[in-house]
Amino acid sequence: QVQLVESGGGLVQAGGSLRLSCAASGLTFSRYFMGWFRQAPGEKRDFVAAISQSGGKIVYADSVKGRFTISRDNAKNTVYLQMNSLKPEDTAIYYCASRGQWVENPMTQSEYDYWGQGTQVTVSS
Repeated sequence: QVQLVESGGGLVQAGGSLRLSCAASGLTFSRYFMGWFRQAPGEKRDFVAAISQSGGKIVYADSVKGRFTISRDNAKNTVYLQMNSLKPEDTAIYYCASRGQWVENPMTQSEYDYWGQGTQVTVSS
């Protein structure tokens, strides 16, 4: 079955960087649109970034533009989220998600079929 496993989270000081990875199995990764979402304590889950199957379409939430970079390596079945200039408000559980076809509205959670378990990112001030 499809599995998405996130890693790379942790505790970092404000201004620091982290690189999250999401390793996929049980699917033909190159056919899947991939997204990152996050959920802070007591908040709803929000869109962070998404990347199309070939990497030709990339979308970011306004709150992370210029600081975060999404990328993928189809040979390694992995999508990445490079997070720079981290802020305390970036503290959340980060989830990756996938869908095996084109996604018209990447910011919409219901567009995605599969979700990982999440990885915790904590940014201290």
